[in-house]
Amino acid sequence: MPTYIGLARWTNQGLQNIKESPSRLDAGRKAFEAAGVKLKEFYMVMGHYDMVIVTEAPDDVTLARAILALASKGNIQTETLRAFSEGEYRSIVSGLA
Repeated sequence: MPTYIGLARWTNQGLQNIKESPSRLDAGRKAFEAAGVKLKEFYMVMGHYDMVIVTEAPDDVTLARAILALASKGNIQTETLRAFSEGEYRSIVSGLA
């Protein structure tokens, strides 16, 4: 399955209810699973983003739906990157003309 890296920031709403964030993460993980997305890793980070989320999904559409459903709750804003493993990277590069 393709891997995706999600970069997220808390919104003002998310920060006002920050103590609920761990339970929102648990609920988000369950919602992802129900949508066919596996949340592999979660990190709270410092800098421009507040969280990094590594997920796997069968395709872009499945992940987009899951992310939109999560973001529509108003607690986070996200940016999603398609990630290629080292093996995928080597295969892509080796196919260059």
